[in-house]
Amino acid sequence: MKSIVFETGNVPAGFNPAFNNDHALVFRVPDTAAAGQQDIILTNMLDKQLRVPFNVTPLPSVATVSDYNFTPAVTQLTLSGNYLNDVTEVTLTGTDTKATIVSKSQRQLVVTLPQTEVSRTKLDIRSQAGEITTTQEFVNVDQAFRLFTDTYQNGFEGWGWGAVTISTATFKSGNASSKMVYGKGSWSANGMANWGDGMVKNADLKFLSFWIKGGSQDYTLFLTSDGRAAGFGNADRSTPIRVPAGVWTYVRLDLADIGLWSKGNAFKQLGLWIEGPDAQDETFYLDDVIFFK
Repeated sequence: MKSIVFETGNVPAGFNPAFNNDHALVFRVPDTAAAGQQDIILTNMLDKQLRVPFNVTPLPSVATVSDYNFTPAVTQLTLSGNYLNDVTEVTLTGTDTKATIVSKSQRQLVVTLPQTEVSRTKLDIRSQAGEITTTQEFVNVDQAFRLFTDTYQNGFEGWGWGAVTISTATFKSGNASSKMVYGKGSWSANGMANWGDGMVKNADLKFLSFWIKGGSQDYTLFLTSDGRAAGFGNADRSTPIRVPAGVWTYVRLDLADIGLWSKGNAFKQLGLWIEGPDAQDETFYLDDVIFFK
């Protein structure tokens, strides 16, 4: 056998002749094969062809998502993966609540999640081939305790050892982010603060998450807070956060691991510190800084 091709889209299937014999041909259906009824075209060394009717019915898959946060009935989430053009229904896992399918293609599915009181949810994605549940979990911003989403909230303000301002030029979602400038060689800590009551511990909250956009090169930043055992500053390396250059990176931290209330019932400062930067000033952006159940 010389070639194996799935007719729709003329998609070739790779095969190893060592696995074949006079009576059997072994090959995998390629993940680029289009879903649906079509012929598999087999061509031998004499250019003789055999057509075998076949129905490609793969389960959908989701590899990456545009965001892990959503505002109900507003945010459009883009799910990227494969065989998403055959999706018929998307529901919030464990509920009968359906998302709205905005558009779909083989590699992308765009949905809007509905009004809901759930704090976080995975998605059940159903197609003619069956149903999958996403490994990704999505957080309802309306149900979260927010420190920053387009502006500072719940008594917090931008604060740090360098310049901390609101930027409307760069953001992950909405219309703005928190811009933090770290001076060359300053080993500075930037973030936000609530100089009133601070953030009082709430046992119902389980996670802290945020998006951060990196600087001119890859860096490791470190979480810092006056509520942690080491206090606010540039000495605590217990929670490193790797931040790739120039892209938005999602960070989700388990509150049980980071000790934000180790020194009392409230913390007032939360931020990130950097070793250096050595070559030049660096700018980072924070967006959707939230605590959730």
